[in-house]
Amino acid sequence: MSEQNFRTLLKIKGQKNKIDYKSNIVLFGSCFSENIGDKFSYFRFNQLTNPYGILFNPKSIEIAISECVQKKQYTEENLFFFNEQWHSYQHHSDFSNSSLYAILNNINATILVTYEKIKQASHIIITLGTSWVYQTKEKETIVANCHKVPQKQFSKKLLSVPEISKSLDALKKQILKINPSVIIIFTVSPVRHLKDGMIENTLSKAHLLTAIHQETNDLNSFYFPSYEIVLDDLRDYRFYEKDMLHPNETAIDYIWEVFKKTWVHTTTDSLQKEIDIIQKGLKHRPFNPKSISHEKFRNQLQSKIENLKKTHNINI
Repeated sequence: MSEQNFRTLLKIKGQKNKIDYKSNIVLFGSCFSENIGDKFSYFRFNQLTNPYGILFNPKSIEIAISECVQKKQYTEENLFFFNEQWHSYQHHSDFSNSSLYAILNNINATILVTYEKIKQASHIIITLGTSWVYQTKEKETIVANCHKVPQKQFSKKLLSVPEISKSLDALKKQILKINPSVIIIFTVSPVRHLKDGMIENTLSKAHLLTAIHQETNDLNSFYFPSYEIVLDDLRDYRFYEKDMLHPNETAIDYIWEVFKKTWVHTTTDSLQKEIDIIQKGLKHRPFNPKSISHEKFRNQLQSKIENLKKTHNINI
């Protein structure tokens, strides 16, 4: 009797120019970028995740990268006041503040830091979430965040494949202008945007996938199939959170393992294991914090942390 396969495994080739502990990584995009960024952060790679906050659509990601590369400095004219706070339509609500000085200082400082990070980056990972965008009716400006402004002030549209392709081409040119040797990795978020509608979500993802594959035909740009791993490989609701929209921890861990095999150098494996042991040790909650055994455990853990700093210049 022949063996029965119960899954369709994706065969992904390992890439050159892999990530190691000398790499500098910048991530832009949807909440899935946060998931992968958290993995890099946990294992103490050099990374910057979503400096503008979570961005879902390609046009907003293009704007963010363009503003950082051009070192744009925001003024009051770039902001608006609503519900007793200042907001930027291009930034996440984490930037919103009741103080005009505070929000401007935060945004402008972040732009300058991000400029340097992009300039020094070895790898930039861009995760696209949706082709649907909201734009202000007054100025027809595509926004990254509506900040709970009444919906009647916006119109909703689906970006076409040529529009997305144009955005991706523009952001690539902006990045390569200051960092011609960087590797750009595009991926599509497996998060389902069902508020747009099930059919509309499928159409949205199809536009993103088509545009990305039109723009990954050079030596700097690559595609990683996060979307296909969840939809075609895992392919089961047990890999989603209770909302049935977001991949759960098991799915994220699986995608991370596939990403590592594809893009992270095997020379980092032993160091990742060492960091993982320390991280789990720091989360450990003892039955008796004052016991001799726990004191010994803490001293051993601190010794490992200090050795990591001394040997690899990695802080935990």
